[in-house]
Amino acid sequence: MIPLVMVHGFMGGRSQWDPQVPALSPHYDLITLDLPGFGRNAHLPVLDNIGGFADWVIAQLRQQGVTRYHLLGHSMGGMIVQEMARRDREGIDRLILYGTGSVGVLPGRFETIDQSKRRAREDGPIATARRIAATWFLEREKAAAYEACAEIAEQSAPAAIPAGLDAMQGWAGSDFLPDITSQTLVLWGDGDRTYPWDQTYTLWKGIPAAGLAVVPGCAHAVHLEKPQIFNQLVLDFLGS
Repeated sequence: MIPLVMVHGFMGGRSQWDPQVPALSPHYDLITLDLPGFGRNAHLPVLDNIGGFADWVIAQLRQQGVTRYHLLGHSMGGMIVQEMARRDREGIDRLILYGTGSVGVLPGRFETIDQSKRRAREDGPIATARRIAATWFLEREKAAAYEACAEIAEQSAPAAIPAGLDAMQGWAGSDFLPDITSQTLVLWGDGDRTYPWDQTYTLWKGIPAAGLAVVPGCAHAVHLEKPQIFNQLVLDFLGS
């Protein structure tokens, strides 16, 4: 059985995938990781570049003896897995780019990265965690999964917040999209406040073997807002 590796995004953690475990684990060995500085790995030295995160994930997989796998990345994790697709091309079977884009500096983001840095300094890590988590959901703080998502974000090391923002701000992968050879699914919620449609379109049209799934009535957290639809899309794509 080829494992499915799931990489979370900025101020996320492996626990955010808990709603996926019952549906996906009967079909795939799930490998979920807390990136350095986030979740249960908040104690690890933080990283400030996307390539460094990609190398770290690949090293973790090799330590587990994993050389062939499906790969899913969400948000900043989608940037990380794009780098992995370049660095570990022969290891990746199918690729899912979820709620992400091909550049770190995003036109149309709910706020610029510089604004996020300033507000994080002014507000502190806990308030930042809760504010960022709210942007993931169409109904913001009223969403059923908001509180659990905010609690995961609150685990982020204070130093990981500016470092993660620096990592995104310093990354661009648009020129390398034609080099991604894996069968790819681009998955997006039509109310995403972080990654606008033009970023999704760029991934879909820029990757040679890419398909597209747009889920209506969701923001940045399709897997938490409409988990049954998300899970079925993943299963259909990986099993097709």
